[in-house]
Amino acid sequence: MIDTHAHIVCKELYERKEEVIAQAKEAGVSKILIICTSIQEAKLAIALAKEDTMFDVAVGFHPCDLLDVQADDWLMLEEFLQEKEVVALGEIGLDYHWQTVEKDIQKEGFIRQIQLANKVQKPILIHMREATQDTMAILKEYAQYGGIIHCFSGSVETAKEAIALGMYISVGGPLTFKNARGLPEVVAQLPITSLFIETDCPYLTPHPHRGKQNEPKYLPYTLARLCEIKQMSEEDVKVQMRKNYEKLFSSLS
Repeated sequence: MIDTHAHIVCKELYERKEEVIAQAKEAGVSKILIICTSIQEAKLAIALAKEDTMFDVAVGFHPCDLLDVQADDWLMLEEFLQEKEVVALGEIGLDYHWQTVEKDIQKEGFIRQIQLANKVQKPILIHMREATQDTMAILKEYAQYGGIIHCFSGSVETAKEAIALGMYISVGGPLTFKNARGLPEVVAQLPITSLFIETDCPYLTPHPHRGKQNEPKYLPYTLARLCEIKQMSEEDVKVQMRKNYEKLFSSLS
């Protein structure tokens, strides 16, 4: 199994990283894409990835954090993208839910980071919350090397539009929630060749562990639900998602 979106260098999980990593491996997770939301997290993640090849790293500035980003941070981001352990730029995107950062500032930061990803020829990891129209418009104009829309919660039409742009759709714990309606229907209509699963840990813990801190060890619950929806065996899904991952990041090998 591949966890394509895990914040394991956040304070809550990094403090017990040995246990978190050991339990992930025991659960059958063979690859974790670590998502970094700060320069300090990026340093920790790259160090982990240099020690253990099960880790890949993504570095970028979340739309809700853009007001805290300094000029030196942009320089460090570009430096980190030269590291072979850093396979993607993210998570980046637009978040109109919290309204803590003006839309124009978010768009500017989003475009700037896509252009940086294009420069180093790496995929992007997209955060899209209540900003579908603007996100898709920017992706159409600027994105060149594909990527993943993480924790997808949009429509089938949006998903197919994203896939046509070279994006993959990743789903997490919400797929397992008892009140989930739209997301299972979306997943049912998408090709397995364009899907990933993730934890987004420490957030969005899947059923039946909702209320607990999420970890990669809970990824099998999302996998099982996806297999049920797609009417496929777990082994077939894992094999295809490994192929998806290798295809997305093939330009880096």
